[in-house]
Amino acid sequence: MKSFMAKTEEVERKWYVIDAEGKVLGRMASEIAKILRGKNKPIYTPHVDTGDFVIVINADKVVLTGNKLDQKLYRRHSQHPGGLKEIPYRKIMAEKPEFAVYQAVKGMLPNNPLGRKMLKKLKVYKGSEHGHQAQMPEALELNI
Repeated sequence: MKSFMAKTEEVERKWYVIDAEGKVLGRMASEIAKILRGKNKPIYTPHVDTGDFVIVINADKVVLTGNKLDQKLYRRHSQHPGGLKEIPYRKIMAEKPEFAVYQAVKGMLPNNPLGRKMLKKLKVYKGSEHGHQAQMPEALELNI
């Protein structure tokens, strides 16, 4: 019996809409990462992008459990001495909730060119409106 290897040109991609209202950020991000990688399909191949497109709406209504809003920090460094910037998630969720969802999913994908290609299939929106009706996305309910 031969092993099946998916080919990039043979992969059929679907579009899914996920409503983030009331969902826990980390649990939702891990499910989105699985869909972007294609692990929910029987044709999954590790070295081929077999994933689907994901549209996340209502990113401003996502939930962080416990004291994460105040204690969890987004850190970045400018590579200059004293260039560490720390921003609490309360501020990020108030100003750019799409960024918080995007970063959570990005951290769960491979850190290589294939992972960056997968991340381009993620579309995150603050409100309930998105501009992808032409792709006829299916509503996907996450069991988390």
